[in-house]
Amino acid sequence: MATAAAWAALNRPVHEPAWPAYIDGFAFSPLALGSDPARDEYPSSEEIAADLRLIARSGGSVRTYSLDGSLKEIPAIAASLGLDTTVGVWLDRDASRNELRLRDLRDLLASNPGVSRVIVGNETLLRADLSTSRLSAILDQLRAELDVEIGTAEPWHIWIEHPELARHVDFIAVHLLPYWEGIGVDDAVDYIAARVSDLQATFGDKPIVIAEVGWPSWGRARGEAVPSRVNAATFLRRFSERAEQEGYEYFVMEAFDQPWKRADEGEVGAYWGVFDADRRPKFAQSGPIVPVPRWRLLAALSIVLAGAAFCVMVADGHRLRARGRVFLAMTATVVTSTTVWNLTDLTQQYWTPTAAISAAVLMTGLLGIIALFFAEAHELTEARWCVRKAKPSVKGNPADAHLPKVSIHVPAYKEPPQMVVDTLRALAELDYPRFEVIVIDNNTADERLWRPVEACCARLGDRFRFFHVAPLDGYKAGALNYALRHTAADAAIIAVVDSDYEVHKHWLRDLVPHFANPIVAIVQAPQAYRDGGSRPFKAMCEAEYRGFFKIGMVTRNERNAIIQHGTMTMLRRRVLSEVGGWAEWTITEDAELGLRVLEHGYEAVYTPRCYGRGLTPDNFQDYKAQRFRWALGATQILRRHRKRLLGTEPSRLSLGQRYHFVAGWLAWLADGFNLLFNIVAVAWSMLMIVAPFRFFPPLATLSGFVLALFVFKLAKMIYLYRTEVGASVRDTLGAAVAGLALVYTVGRAVIAGIFSTEARFFRTPKLADGHSFAGAISASFGETLLAAALLASAAGVSITSPFPGIDRTTWCVLLVTLAIPHLSSLALSMISALPIAPTECLARRSLTPSPMPDAAEARRHKPVTESNQPLDS
Repeated sequence: MATAAAWAALNRPVHEPAWPAYIDGFAFSPLALGSDPARDEYPSSEEIAADLRLIARSGGSVRTYSLDGSLKEIPAIAASLGLDTTVGVWLDRDASRNELRLRDLRDLLASNPGVSRVIVGNETLLRADLSTSRLSAILDQLRAELDVEIGTAEPWHIWIEHPELARHVDFIAVHLLPYWEGIGVDDAVDYIAARVSDLQATFGDKPIVIAEVGWPSWGRARGEAVPSRVNAATFLRRFSERAEQEGYEYFVMEAFDQPWKRADEGEVGAYWGVFDADRRPKFAQSGPIVPVPRWRLLAALSIVLAGAAFCVMVADGHRLRARGRVFLAMTATVVTSTTVWNLTDLTQQYWTPTAAISAAVLMTGLLGIIALFFAEAHELTEARWCVRKAKPSVKGNPADAHLPKVSIHVPAYKEPPQMVVDTLRALAELDYPRFEVIVIDNNTADERLWRPVEACCARLGDRFRFFHVAPLDGYKAGALNYALRHTAADAAIIAVVDSDYEVHKHWLRDLVPHFANPIVAIVQAPQAYRDGGSRPFKAMCEAEYRGFFKIGMVTRNERNAIIQHGTMTMLRRRVLSEVGGWAEWTITEDAELGLRVLEHGYEAVYTPRCYGRGLTPDNFQDYKAQRFRWALGATQILRRHRKRLLGTEPSRLSLGQRYHFVAGWLAWLADGFNLLFNIVAVAWSMLMIVAPFRFFPPLATLSGFVLALFVFKLAKMIYLYRTEVGASVRDTLGAAVAGLALVYTVGRAVIAGIFSTEARFFRTPKLADGHSFAGAISASFGETLLAAALLASAAGVSITSPFPGIDRTTWCVLLVTLAIPHLSSLALSMISALPIAPTECLARRSLTPSPMPDAAEARRHKPVTESNQPLDS
């Protein structure tokens, strides 16, 4: 009902005066779709006659523009049908061609004595093809030679600026096209009347002929002037009534649409006809005017599409509350109706190969935006208005004798030794009867980093074993597989802890009992951080991380579709072996392993309770490198598992699991296409600045979709952070800036993952040095450069575009909006360069290794060859 009411409201009939049964005349060019005078393609005499017969039903005369090709036959054919012809002769800068055209004019008038008026030159002064003196000389020569009225056609302001031209013509042929002046349709007829009055006051009794008057039915808005069929019908019907009252002599611009004119006048040049290029009337000449005559059919189509989209979004939505269902229904209704309306508008244009390719690209992008809209709306609904299933619980308190043995694996590479020692001490205090800890240091060349850790393991007792292996391939996955091979035979559970995490002593005792359910293969606790309060940069990073674990993971857990992450995770050892261990081909081995486990039909349990805290990246460059690895790894996983995720290969994944893994990473894929779109937007804007009459701003409706998606995503994030995460306003804004700052990085990672099968592992350094301000600028150089290009493009288009209006304004707003994430990168990088607090400096000094005693001691260490070194950022 709401959809039908909205379509009806937008298509309320407009009552305007009807066209008179007989109008003065039409500007006439008989070229049809596919014809082009630049290629000497002209219609046959039969086609010209058919067009003129159509015009003769409602018009008394025609005005032509050229005598090229078969067009010189128009006066004779028109006369046979009772139509008068005002013959037009084209003039340009080529003097020899002009002489040939004037000779053709003399020959035509000799064979068609009924012609009484000639327009020599069309907007010749406006184009600056001839000087006023040269044009005047031609006009004087013809007036002296020919027994016909001679004039030339120019816009009204050219006549006012060159009043001397009136002495050389028999009548003033003026073009009055309010669209090109940016005049709205409601003011257009009064505007024309005012201009005619100005001309009458300037030129006295000289006859004034409105040689062109009309309104385009499709194209770009120009100021207040909006091309549309309803506006064209409204203008022409109002003007014809006013013209009859005032006694104007006029030619409606024009009889038939001329698609070939796009090359000279832009897209709008093709759509000035009263009839389209197939010779069908474009609007009713009497009765009410309806913007979209078939609106009832389109409203029904919108309702069907909205219903289908809604059904898909609630296919597994039995736990959605009523508010959530209503919100999804509203979203589906608004998006589908807007899409149908805009696509209907696009179908009114003439399709050339270039236009068809552009439309295909736009449609592909539009479908992607719609998919993102629905995915974002679905996540918002499930996060906010979903009845959560009962949290997994453990019955009773298992006796120590019934608890399985856990093997905790701690991979390390080039880590500060005191930080790793603190991690091991926290593990030693676990309240759990049977566990071991395996520390695997891979490829660390500097003994000062791993020897203290080895000594710590020796002090902590037999439960702790330390391995230093160099070389060892496979990145972190290689280290974990090595640890798996050295795991105690009686260990049933494998747990993984990053080397910077200090765990809670009840971690294992609280979570291991979930494995009593034989179908459970993964138990995952969230990542959390203990240094977020030390610096504004770290606080913003921590706030940004928090949304994933308190929103995304919670909603994914409803369908057994969590993303496993490689710390604070536990796995059933038997299942880990069954699925083939950790994958060494990907740089996100944790998420890939979790997906394989789910593909084998097992379940994962996620608890939102925090059982350990680690360290955030120390500077923006490391923050970017970490996210680059995650996004690149996600793209690798989607490529490798795409057939099972899309259901083209057998898999035990449910539809809900497939949805979460595809939709969950869809936003990152969108960032990749967004980066390409940024580059294309800058390039297109440069073309608009250099060649404004060949390249135009995209339609406001298309730019508006991208803007609406950006606003919706940002509003959704802020709303969920405030309601579900419980973040303060400051943390919410910090998370928003931090998230936006990574858009460029994620985009680069996705593109790299799509076009390359190889990837390098990027380790996130701990307790690394912060940025200097120069380093901060360097770390965000790419983002800053792109932001500057987008802002410069917006300014350039705004200043130089000859097409002011909603399309240009929306495009410029979009360019500025696209720059916001990149400016956020610069801002966050500068924040990361703020001075470190003294307390953090002390903490850093306590966690970094002391220097080697002397050069002799340094020479004692075994050198590491290049082939032994890991691929590191």
